[in-house]
Amino acid sequence: MLKVDNINVYYGKIHALKDVSLEVHPGEIVALIGANGAGKSTTLKTISGLLRSKTGSINFMDENISHTEAYKLVSKGMAHVPEGRHVFLQMTVLENLELGAYTSGKYVKEGIQNVFNRFPRLKHRKNQIAGTLSGGEQQMLAMGRALMSRPKLIMMDEPSMGLAPILVEQIFDIIRDLHESGTTILLVEQNAEMALRIADRAYVLESGRIKLSGTGAELAQSDEIKKAYLGG
Repeated sequence: MLKVDNINVYYGKIHALKDVSLEVHPGEIVALIGANGAGKSTTLKTISGLLRSKTGSINFMDENISHTEAYKLVSKGMAHVPEGRHVFLQMTVLENLELGAYTSGKYVKEGIQNVFNRFPRLKHRKNQIAGTLSGGEQQMLAMGRALMSRPKLIMMDEPSMGLAPILVEQIFDIIRDLHESGTTILLVEQNAEMALRIADRAYVLESGRIKLSGTGAELAQSDEIKKAYLGG
């Protein structure tokens, strides 16, 4: 479904991503783990068209999207839940969801009902201003807004960041449920233990390079990964 081949991304003179290549197959959860500053968010932003690589290619659904504008990728079936949620704080929950459906207007009512079925808490707060929601509720709203475009691939950047442990469990339960319903997921997470537990495959990013890759189970058992990321 997604093939990233040899991308190099710069912030001015800073070489942020160095020859990064990865693949995501239909129906998979693929995790991208690594320390702060490793380049995880930069990778997602480059895939979703917010940043540009100086080399290589990005193919989605057998189409080269290396130079496709970010907004056009939504209609092609890609959604990005950014780090920090970035919901529209002055708008209601319902308005946020409606904006998420701008590429598939005929499915708005159906999409909103599906989101409310998946996130019952949002249904109870549908007329509440998004800026007054808790962090966990804002994360649910960001995920729900992304789902409104009926994506084939959803990319999530640090969905558990800043949440209480009980909410982290809820968010990962939702990710599992999305996966079981057929959505392909590329997941960036600092919570390596949780990410590897649910991932079919995973990549370890270190200083802008892919250092390791394998199944989630293989990496979870790796002594190197245990020492660096799992407290082993």
